[in-house]
Amino acid sequence: MHKLWSLVAIPFAVASVCIASCSRSEKSKEDNNAAPAGSGPAVNAAEIKIGQTMPYSGPASAYGTIGKLQTAFFKKINREGGIHGKKINFISIDDAYSPPKAVEQVRKLVEEDGVLLIFQPLGTPSNTAIHKYLNGKKIPQLFTASGASQWNDPTNFPFTMAFNANYQMEARIYGKHILQTRPSAKIAVLYQNDDYGKDYLKGLKDGLGDNAKLIVAEATYEVSDPTVDSQIATLKGSGADTFVNVTTPKFAAQAIRRAVDIGWKAAQYLNNISASVGSVLTPAGLDKATGLMTIAYYKDPTDPQWNEDPGMKEWRDFMTKEYPEGNLSDGTNMYAYLAARTLVKVLEQCGPEVTPEKVMKQAANLKDFAPAQLLPGITINTGPNDYLLFEQMRLARFDGKTWVAIGEVLTAAK
Repeated sequence: MHKLWSLVAIPFAVASVCIASCSRSEKSKEDNNAAPAGSGPAVNAAEIKIGQTMPYSGPASAYGTIGKLQTAFFKKINREGGIHGKKINFISIDDAYSPPKAVEQVRKLVEEDGVLLIFQPLGTPSNTAIHKYLNGKKIPQLFTASGASQWNDPTNFPFTMAFNANYQMEARIYGKHILQTRPSAKIAVLYQNDDYGKDYLKGLKDGLGDNAKLIVAEATYEVSDPTVDSQIATLKGSGADTFVNVTTPKFAAQAIRRAVDIGWKAAQYLNNISASVGSVLTPAGLDKATGLMTIAYYKDPTDPQWNEDPGMKEWRDFMTKEYPEGNLSDGTNMYAYLAARTLVKVLEQCGPEVTPEKVMKQAANLKDFAPAQLLPGITINTGPNDYLLFEQMRLARFDGKTWVAIGEVLTAAK
């Protein structure tokens, strides 16, 4: 395949998982390339206190499994002795996918609970709402569960780093692939009416370049909408034969199902954050999802080629023993596991002394980190001037049972 340019898922508090942080003093020579120093939280010598907001309720509650899995993961780490002998105290609380609620909960975590960092807060709207506050407090907003382009700005926001593949880069790949395979396509786009959706739309238009006129229809939805049925009808009525579906899980399942139900036989691209077989494609109807395209950077748990793979066995063993209520066909649980493993890697690199500045320095110092759950050929690399974790990915097509990666690993320019 033609090489593109650069980039490659109970509304209550979940959990104390105990872990320790150390003295915040560091030798100045260690801080030469670190984020700017600040007052930071009080440091507990016996634990590393980590906060998280997660939509355990509300329109994006399907993502709540991320926080539940990570709670179980850190409990396991603690049983095994913690990190450098320190236990993780993990406090994961509901924000209902509401930006005002996220602000309220994050303030509580920082000002009352004294967390060292906020890990994997979910959603572009909620992360946007807490972005300036956390950077002003010099508290890491680490590995956001969002791939918005604004999170890669270490100069102006040195305490924020995303985990997800970059949305604009993902959408550029879709645009390039459409041009290669359907050069006369008529494209319709459904997207969430916020920065998350607009980021994807910009990336798609960038990927199409001078052919952005191939987009013949755009429709938006609000997270408070009950369905996207009317939007799908409008897009079908445009005569489009290609559908770019930029939605969160609830609306993704609705859109996939509705398009088929009304006889819209368009080629469809589904954003990666809603590509879970268990939580999206199964509710939509596997037969109705057949042929969908997405990007992939980690192994899909429904793909039989990984049945004997050591990384998949490791993950399944964890799920069976530590999170048995989790769905083994939900790729979001693989994503959550990878993010937790990456945080542990950062904390291990920090050594026995853990401070907010040191956390960001080590998060920006991941070199060829390749957890066994990533697709072959994909590694995590970060630097102080580039916070993107994933600059490689592959296209994948749903065959009615699982996602099948196609073509080579794509590396695209930023």
